[in-house]
Amino acid sequence: MVDYDKLSKRAKRIRKHVIEMIYNSGSGHPGGSLSCVDILTALYFERINVDIDDPQKKDRDRFVMSKGHSSPAIYSTLFEKGFLLEEELSGFRKVGGSLQGNPDMLQVNGIDMTTGSLGMGLSAACGMALASKIDNLDYNVYVLLGDGELQEGMIWEAAMFANQYNLDNLMAIVDMNGLQIDGTTDDVMSLGSITKKFTSFGWYVLEIDGHDFDQILGAFSIFDKVNSKPVLVIANTIKGKGVSFMENSCEWYSRRISKEEYKLAIDELK
Repeated sequence: MVDYDKLSKRAKRIRKHVIEMIYNSGSGHPGGSLSCVDILTALYFERINVDIDDPQKKDRDRFVMSKGHSSPAIYSTLFEKGFLLEEELSGFRKVGGSLQGNPDMLQVNGIDMTTGSLGMGLSAACGMALASKIDNLDYNVYVLLGDGELQEGMIWEAAMFANQYNLDNLMAIVDMNGLQIDGTTDDVMSLGSITKKFTSFGWYVLEIDGHDFDQILGAFSIFDKVNSKPVLVIANTIKGKGVSFMENSCEWYSRRISKEEYKLAIDELK
């Protein structure tokens, strides 16, 4: 039985860690980090097969944070999972610290792919999913994409690849918050119907509320039943979710948090 209250409390703690990390570093991407927290919480505490005692286990599930600028969200999730120490979080974006602005697989346990340049994560995830089949290892690959990231051409090459090789062990999740650095995704470069596009590329597509744990977990259950094709989940989210003055604002794509703003945000997340 899923304890939804426990998941909600954990997600709130993860959001608090995100705010603390960005405030302490004086830089970061709060909006997109906060929007994907519920997805990561459900994935890491109800779904993904990973072992903190053996982070390189060959048959572990893989996760790729393709929208790498939202690294505070995955770092905070890995901390809650037990992969990271509290003092490591305080070193975020600092010289000598292991937690760089974008995830680095060579420095952080639990990070399966170094990301940062948008559009590359889906290709990497495709390679991992194909390797699972070639090596006869039973694991799934999950990749989190930004909706603005879908404007990258490399995404669509990877989408063709995933269908060509029947990567039914691959789930891509789009953090569909509708905003990017310069405005709405519709105004900057309209994506049209993502469902129609990915369906035409041979994917199984479903759309959910990315802040509803029941719907997120339901998407994982559907993933288990789909054969011979990759799965795309369009997760509708709110940029800056959980901190009222950050919600639905492009201003918080990338910005330092002042002392006053920090106090307000932490009060909301208590």
